[in-house]
Amino acid sequence: MKVMLGLGNPGKEYEHTRHNVGWWLVDHLADRWHFDGWKKDGQSRVAQGHLTGVKEAARLIKPQTYMNLSGGVLVQYARRPFWSATNDLLVLVDDVAIPAGTWRLRAEGGAGGHNGLKSIQQAIGTQQYARLRIGVGDPERAAGGPLTDFVLGAVGKRDAEVIRALFPVMSEVVEAWVRGGIKDALDVQAIAKGGKP
Repeated sequence: MKVMLGLGNPGKEYEHTRHNVGWWLVDHLADRWHFDGWKKDGQSRVAQGHLTGVKEAARLIKPQTYMNLSGGVLVQYARRPFWSATNDLLVLVDDVAIPAGTWRLRAEGGAGGHNGLKSIQQAIGTQQYARLRIGVGDPERAAGGPLTDFVLGAVGKRDAEVIRALFPVMSEVVEAWVRGGIKDALDVQAIAKGGKP
């Protein structure tokens, strides 16, 4: 089973925050792929289905725990004998280090100070899993203010439009990952960004 986990915080008050853009993208994917509605599954909400021509199921997850506990929902998958975080997990996550209107797929890496990624790495015991980082950074933030206030702040209208405008191309990258794995997804990313696979 291919698992795409969107990071975010539950509750209406967090719906439009920078920390929840991973949820925005999984909602977009569920609509794009015409998956059945979101259903409760333990401490998460899931939408599941199959992409045309793909035998393996694809599952979208929105943890219903707070960000720093997000990894707990992956424990059940990590215990499965034929499931591997390296091959079967893609995390969709906000990134303050890159500006709004940019994104970056990585095959592995550290948490970069992100509490959701720290929780995931603790739960599954590895940094070797794919993550699609969605830029929410703002040059103005460099002027000061706590990081927590920034990520829990609402995304401005212009930035929200810029971020959502990238969802179709990000969706193509995610779909390539579901169909062919990280190498195919990185090739699609390279082409989308004007390079060669």
